[in-house]
Amino acid sequence: MAEVSPERANPPVELRTFIRDIPDYPREGVLFRDITPLLGSAAAFRSACDQLAERFASSDLDAVATIESRGFTFGAVIAYQLGLGVVPVRKAGKLPWATLSASYSLEYGEAVLEVHRDAIPPGARVLVVDDLLATGGTAVATRKLITELQGEVVAFGFLIELLELGGRARLGETARVEALLSL
Repeated sequence: MAEVSPERANPPVELRTFIRDIPDYPREGVLFRDITPLLGSAAAFRSACDQLAERFASSDLDAVATIESRGFTFGAVIAYQLGLGVVPVRKAGKLPWATLSASYSLEYGEAVLEVHRDAIPPGARVLVVDDLLATGGTAVATRKLITELQGEVVAFGFLIELLELGGRARLGETARVEALLSL
């Protein structure tokens, strides 16, 4: 089990104040939650990463799967803090070696995710990290990829969960789901 180093501990920051709401982006009717101000604040970014890492510090984990692209930002830091390796889950065509693919629906389109076929050993216990849980499409596709590689998703960690889109229900109750902000 991993531990978060005490010297990294900092007082929590009110993260919501660093999330910018942008209406009608990328299309009319969508309220985009822009995390750029949070990423630009050292204190807010550190606080978000520390809080997520702390939630999983006592979990028995083997790897952190990070979902392209903003999931990379948080997942890599959390993996580092927990002393784990990173498994990049990328958009189709971005990985250079043999891959496994899963398609999924977004709030406003379709997409495909891929992972290297040797990224997760059988039986590995995996934390999946992304910035946002909306409809759950990317998280469900990532779980499918990990399961096909005979790994086990034991938890999902998100900066933000958009409650009205119901993504948590799509994840079921087989894995723990944590979000720092529920909007």
